[in-house]
Amino acid sequence: MRTGSHDVDVCVVGGCGRAGLPLAIAFAKGGLRTAAYDVDKQRVATVSAGRMPFMEQGGEEALRDALVGEALTATTDPDLVRRARSIVIVIGTPVDEFLNPDLATFRRAIRDLRAYISQGALVVLRSTVYPGTTEWLARELHEQRIQADVAMCPERIVEGHALDELASLPQIIGADTEVARSRARALFAAITSSFVDATTREAEVAKLLTNTWRYMKFAVANSFFMVTHNAGVDYTRVLKAIRHDYPRAADLPSPGFAAGPCLLKDTMQVAAFARNTFSLGLAAMAVNEGLPQYVVDQVQRRIPLAGKTVGILGMAFKPGSDDGRASLSYKLRKLLDAAGATVLCTDPYVADDGLVPLDRVLRDAKILFVGVPHPVYRSLDLRGRELIDVWGALAPEIRV
Repeated sequence: MRTGSHDVDVCVVGGCGRAGLPLAIAFAKGGLRTAAYDVDKQRVATVSAGRMPFMEQGGEEALRDALVGEALTATTDPDLVRRARSIVIVIGTPVDEFLNPDLATFRRAIRDLRAYISQGALVVLRSTVYPGTTEWLARELHEQRIQADVAMCPERIVEGHALDELASLPQIIGADTEVARSRARALFAAITSSFVDATTREAEVAKLLTNTWRYMKFAVANSFFMVTHNAGVDYTRVLKAIRHDYPRAADLPSPGFAAGPCLLKDTMQVAAFARNTFSLGLAAMAVNEGLPQYVVDQVQRRIPLAGKTVGILGMAFKPGSDDGRASLSYKLRKLLDAAGATVLCTDPYVADDGLVPLDRVLRDAKILFVGVPHPVYRSLDLRGRELIDVWGALAPEIRV
């Protein structure tokens, strides 16, 4: 039997990552004794020194306040997991090379962790998991004779604005017993007073569908762009005509590369959950993943790229972010390289040894592709260059 002193209110596993650290800071700000447990020693050292390892609005000041008040501890010591009354696990279900849910990776991580789950703990899953995973976790702990309450409380924040949204968005409380529901509500009451009740399966599906819906909206926008562009019509003007003071079209996004660590992955998990009958999701993947190739093909019709030096402005997966995970700018780079171009990539925020300074890109490349329209690019003087801006953000009159 595993018992713990329970002198830690909550331990966030994966607590120094992009989803885990803002949550740990929010718990600490809410008055809970909080541990941010992570196996990444460099990130733990960075956090312990009061520095955010990634961009988060208001994050550094909030982190320093939590550390100074000793409400938050960043650690690589799993003993703090054992000492926690509540354990929030920020480990999601990835997809494999076939775009199917990789359940083995998640289950292996949980089995490594279960030795540190003490009797009587509340265990909360936070990241996207394949439907039925929370029920599996409850059975797994029961079979190991670990008495614990299990809940699924998915995060739904916009990366980079987590601290604001954790306090302002309703928290889904997914639980299959009233005890687990009551305990999860009490835990998240340190952050918010707004809750939505669901079963664990409902909460899992709600998280997946939230990201899938966003991915599909981007696919619609990109489809509209390609249809209009192929007809020789300026989509920038069309989009302005559709959205201007017309509330029913206000949520139609602009076209652009739709990527990141969650949207495609979660759409493919919904497709797997639907036994690959989710044709809308599969079509959305084909549209969004196909946009970089469409852009290159359209440019090649006008400008042979072989032997040319081209530049990509922005390698993050969205504007104003330092996160390059699953960014389609990297796919664009591969396609341009395959077309015979010398490709120079730059980003003001993303840390990547393969990137070069902006001034070199502007000096050497006369053909520029907007990978992501970071706000800092809006003030650039790009005259005299061929600008390929599918986003329509830097130079709306210049299109693919």
